[in-house]
Amino acid sequence: MGYGATGRILRVDLTRMHCHTEQLDEDVYRLYPGGKALAGYFMLREFVPGTDALSPDSVLVVANGLLTGAPVSTAARFTVAARSPLTGAYGESEAGGYFGPELKAAGYEAIIVTGRAAAPVYLSIRDANVEIRDAGGLWGREPEEVQTAIRAELGDSYVRVLQIGPGGENLVRYAALTNELAHFNGRTGMGAVMGSKNLKAIAVRGKSRYIRGVSDPAPVAELGKTLARRVKDHPLAWDLQSKGTTGLVDVLNAAGMLPTRNFREGVFEGADKINWPSYEKEILSGRRTCFSCSVRCKREVRVEGRHAVNSAYGGPEYETLDGFGGNCGIDDLQAIAKANELCNRYVIDTISTSATIAFAMECFERGLIGPAETGGIELRFGNVDAMLRTIELIGRREGFGALLAEGSRRAAEAIGGDAPHYAMHVKGEELPMHDPRGKVSVGLGYAIGETGADHLYATHDTMLVNPESVSFKAAIPLGVESLPARELGDRKARNYAILENWASFGKVTGMCFFGPAPRSFIAVDEIVQLVRAVTGWDVDLDELLRIGERATNLARAFNVLHGFSRKDDVLPRRLFEPLPCGPMEGVAISKPDFERTMGALYELKGWDPATARPTRDRLRGLEIEWVADLLEA
Repeated sequence: MGYGATGRILRVDLTRMHCHTEQLDEDVYRLYPGGKALAGYFMLREFVPGTDALSPDSVLVVANGLLTGAPVSTAARFTVAARSPLTGAYGESEAGGYFGPELKAAGYEAIIVTGRAAAPVYLSIRDANVEIRDAGGLWGREPEEVQTAIRAELGDSYVRVLQIGPGGENLVRYAALTNELAHFNGRTGMGAVMGSKNLKAIAVRGKSRYIRGVSDPAPVAELGKTLARRVKDHPLAWDLQSKGTTGLVDVLNAAGMLPTRNFREGVFEGADKINWPSYEKEILSGRRTCFSCSVRCKREVRVEGRHAVNSAYGGPEYETLDGFGGNCGIDDLQAIAKANELCNRYVIDTISTSATIAFAMECFERGLIGPAETGGIELRFGNVDAMLRTIELIGRREGFGALLAEGSRRAAEAIGGDAPHYAMHVKGEELPMHDPRGKVSVGLGYAIGETGADHLYATHDTMLVNPESVSFKAAIPLGVESLPARELGDRKARNYAILENWASFGKVTGMCFFGPAPRSFIAVDEIVQLVRAVTGWDVDLDELLRIGERATNLARAFNVLHGFSRKDDVLPRRLFEPLPCGPMEGVAISKPDFERTMGALYELKGWDPATARPTRDRLRGLEIEWVADLLEA
């Protein structure tokens, strides 16, 4: 203790119904200091290759970030990792809210869960008092009821509850986790893994209100105050506070890259009905935030009447707005808010749910499936009732929803014919609502990312096009160049490699993507100062980037051990086909140029270009040569 952490790891064996703690040495923690790195370390060391994601022998890791719980805006996130039941690859998802800081306050850096309980249980953590408690009466109930019941049983209304919903209980392969009902570990199916273990929830309460063992608290507190004041003066942070992420609807639609009707088009004619002005006028009821964060980017909505929405579950953000909006051909904002609420009640990922429904809509319209397969549902683009009904069927794994609960890749294989062409996924994970035809680094991240298609692997190209922009100037310390958004080649590969390491380090720290530059308002050198003050370590930017790179290599090695290689680092065919209309009419990704850039990226990362496998030399340079031994064994 004394480096911003307790080093305490809580181990939970649900088969034996046994819990114990162990101490992590500082030299280990410095190599894997939280979040993505710490989760990857335990996953690679303890997950037996080939173990099914939903087996009792699978490993589930909940890991706090290095800075989680610091009194600094955006330092509230934690990582959940396991083998993904959706992809079979490394699964990982981050969330903000209040659970991570509370776990830190209770004195734990991570929880490692193994085994399967004979009947539903939940885990109660109150500082050193850890119990596995009966959850039979909670199974089948929705998150709001569960959170209320657990707080009542424990006699504390401030207990923070991380939980699955009916989607996780029913093993929907993209089931999520939620804390405070509106903060989600959304991607890769971590809720299904927790559900397979009969673990309904983890409830935590801690006494300490600040990171234990902080080396120099004064500069941390001072920086926190400075950043809180800066939010309103920084254009990117203020935009997030004002609109949340909903402003992207207009921005991307105007640019011709708003995913529409299963990524067939990049312009949605109903965008003005689901954009921020409509949102603010029709459904906005309040703003929320995460622990100690001044950005306050979370939206709360109120909808009454036919599509009445429970505001406890928050409001749709950009991905959900376009996923159930333009990508499903729907311009009914209240129905989209209802779709968001349904996903949050079942606790299933809005990105994978909406993308899988959009895929099914295209299959329906092309005659690959019909009413006989869908149970009479006219699953066409623009059909609000069909979309809402299908969400419920997915969450309950009933009827046609049971097939869609498998994800678009498995559903396409079952449907057959041309269906796989219309499943917009990478490695089995559905694409977020960002079209790489307009910003190719997003495509590089989709292809090379260990979890599959994810839009948070690196800063998007559009933020670094203008050398006079706030975002580009903030990125200068990282050593990136200002490049056209659609440029491919060695320069783009170099930019991507740097920005991926920086974003990966952000997941190690527990900082939100909307905090550090270049995406937002916390300067690169301020992150370095913050890590130094919290840990007392004499670190520089190069070491932080190396920590991020180390975390990525751990996850890549996990995938290698599970049979993944360069053949899996591919994009859906549609992205190499030109957009048919709008400002980007005729634009497609050049497949030869993309492949050459991927090759250059493998070289930069120290991965074998033929196999995409990390080389021993690179792993040695990252001080994890033990990983090379695992790969060669």
